[in-house]
Amino acid sequence: MAEDNARLNEKRGRIAFRAWRRGFREADLVLGPFVEREGPSLTEAELDELEALLNIDDQYLYAWIIGREPTPAEHETPLMARIRAFMRDHVAAVVAQGAG
Repeated sequence: MAEDNARLNEKRGRIAFRAWRRGFREADLVLGPFVEREGPSLTEAELDELEALLNIDDQYLYAWIIGREPTPAEHETPLMARIRAFMRDHVAAVVAQGAG
C-alpha cells in the first residue's frame, strides 16, 4: 500500500511538472492549476488519462479545452469535461480579480 502511494505521488509530481511547463502559456495557466487543485483526488486511471492528454500537442489540446475544435471521441471523457469546467471557473475567477 505504501509503495502504491509512493508510486502515485511520484506520478502526480511528474504530471504537475509537465502541466506547468507546456511551453504554451495558455495551456500552462489551465493545466497547471487544474493539476494542483484536482490532481490529489484523481484516480490512477484518471492520472493515466491526464498523462496521455499531456502527450498531445498544445495547440490541439488547448483548442479542445476551450471548445475551438471538437475533441476526438477517445478524449471526450469526464476528465476532459472537468478540465473544461475548471478552465471556465479558473479563467472567470482570474478575470474577476483583474488579471484579464
